[in-house]
Amino acid sequence: MKTLRFLLEKEFKMLLRHSFLPKIIIAFPTIMMLLLPWAADLDVRDVRLAVVDRDRSSLSGQLTRAVEASGHFRLVAFPADYLAALEGVASGTVDAVLDIPPRFGEELERGESARVFIAPNGVNGTKGGLAAAYLYAILADFPSPRPSPVTVTTLHRFNPLLEYKPFMVPALMVMLVMLLCGFLPALNIVGEKESGTIEQVNVTPVSKLAFIASKLIPYWLIGFLVLSYCFLLAYLFYGIAPEGSFGTIYLFALLFGLGISGAGLIVSNHSSTMQQAMFVMFFFLMLFVLMSGFFSPVESMPDWAQWITAFNPLRYFVEVVRGVYLRGCGTSDLVDQLLALLAFAAIMNAWAVWSYRKSS
Repeated sequence: MKTLRFLLEKEFKMLLRHSFLPKIIIAFPTIMMLLLPWAADLDVRDVRLAVVDRDRSSLSGQLTRAVEASGHFRLVAFPADYLAALEGVASGTVDAVLDIPPRFGEELERGESARVFIAPNGVNGTKGGLAAAYLYAILADFPSPRPSPVTVTTLHRFNPLLEYKPFMVPALMVMLVMLLCGFLPALNIVGEKESGTIEQVNVTPVSKLAFIASKLIPYWLIGFLVLSYCFLLAYLFYGIAPEGSFGTIYLFALLFGLGISGAGLIVSNHSSTMQQAMFVMFFFLMLFVLMSGFFSPVESMPDWAQWITAFNPLRYFVEVVRGVYLRGCGTSDLVDQLLALLAFAAIMNAWAVWSYRKSS
């Protein structure tokens, strides 16, 4: 225990004396939390819409005004026919076309079903799909002169305004913890190999377990510090606070931080140079992010890809933080994620101790 205390003191002194690392621990989360939620935003606004109004009735004009008032669309053209509107789509000046046919208002006045034609630009599938979905929602809420015997009310649970930031910001916190707790340990041991200081440790009676623990604990604590800092930034700049308990997030962060730091130490143990460690760690971190549900739901992936995500620790921690922030989940609601992260932390740290070759 005394040996571990001296090793930890050495690690913290080396960390604080470093000219770059203390700055990046604060600057990196600040920049990412303040800029990325605005860039990684899948909310579609200012969709350039061309309206072909072949009805010219008061109801068609009311529909046009309802579309414009939604805030998602910017009316850029009012062509006389559909073919003229398609020319705007082909030239890239129009993102979607709303074609209102003749007798639209008349059919609504008679209480009949009235049809409109929506043609989104499919080059950008995400933007086109969301534009069509917005138009569907506007048309579904469009008032008819004759009241319908059935009224449908839509209630969005957990995120009533369908804003993207409450969905993205919690996952961004997880990515920051992973980057700092994964990359920094991956560069630690291999950095000592390049500088030659690892040989001084290898000739001491320090056990492999104490040595790996001294490398792991500082970055595990850094992960907690960064996570707490992200909580503060999310509240101050976006007004986002968890519906559940911070204690639940910290519990899972403990396991995730230990596991991802252990994975970084494994990469460091098997690498000969910093460049090699950085490339290997970058490969795995990119794979973890893309297959974690960070940008797209895991459920929308092919079955074989969903099986691969079962071995991705980032997926489970993203589910935990989003669940606590949006749905107020407690530990009892996240048993599967708890067991998965516990297994990951145990395996990665046991592997890190085993893979460290201490010569005497």
